[in-house]
Amino acid sequence: MSQATTAPLSLEAQERRFAFALLGPAVVVLLLTTTAPLVYLFWNSLHRIDLAMPWLSGFAGVDNFAKMGGDPRFWNSLALTAVYTGSTVVLQVLVGLALALLVLQIPRGQGLLRIAAILPIVLAPVVVGLFWRTLVLAPDVGLVDLVTRSLGLGSHNWLGDPQLALISVIAIHTWQWTPFAFLVILATLATLPPDVYEAARLDRAGAWQRFRYITLPLIRPAVVMVVILRTMTALSAFAAIFAATGGGPGSATEILNLYAYRTSFSELNLGYGAALAVVLLSITVAVSYLMFRLRRARK
Repeated sequence: MSQATTAPLSLEAQERRFAFALLGPAVVVLLLTTTAPLVYLFWNSLHRIDLAMPWLSGFAGVDNFAKMGGDPRFWNSLALTAVYTGSTVVLQVLVGLALALLVLQIPRGQGLLRIAAILPIVLAPVVVGLFWRTLVLAPDVGLVDLVTRSLGLGSHNWLGDPQLALISVIAIHTWQWTPFAFLVILATLATLPPDVYEAARLDRAGAWQRFRYITLPLIRPAVVMVVILRTMTALSAFAAIFAATGGGPGSATEILNLYAYRTSFSELNLGYGAALAVVLLSITVAVSYLMFRLRRARK
């Protein structure tokens, strides 16, 4: 009777098993910390979970999503999210590009400027919101109020006035994240070949022509990536606005993320709050997907 013998595993198979053994725990942790909460969020969005009226809880299907169609507060928060995201991303790219072009002309001290630019990025958004609320935009004693009064423009309640609050939180987000766009674009500009610009100067191309026909096309991939990353972050902004205004005054700065938070944890309507969060997640994924598709199509 012959005894069956098993052939030893090849080196490639052993390496594959070792790779799976290393990757397995990380995948499990990732599923538990990301996928499982998302599934639970989507499940809650299909239920009526109102802690103020727990006897009415139960399966609601798509009622929470249908409710948004007639919810003016939802449409207001959606519009504010679009304005907030569009304004901050455009400002960050324009100001970051202008600063990068300016700093590139400075032969010395670029290292110190880059280090200084990192400081707002590493600050926690809550710290940034409190910093602007207490030191920069505080009425009468804030830095901005001191400047406006010295210029004869008077004092303003920057975070308490509904007409100024949204502008203020846009300025806060732009201040913190413009250095990111600045550093990425500056690093890209530093890698551009100088021979192209020398040839353009020999052809008597002006500064605007060199910028439009040489610089912009060469840095476009970096700018597009900055737009994608900053858009994803702006859509999910929360901490800085919450620390600065809490979504107020009223609902003047209540973007969709804050509306979902207020609905869930202030009004205790967890089911509708989960549905709002699912809508925000869907919008973020859809916008990111479209931007990546446009980026690939233009290559």
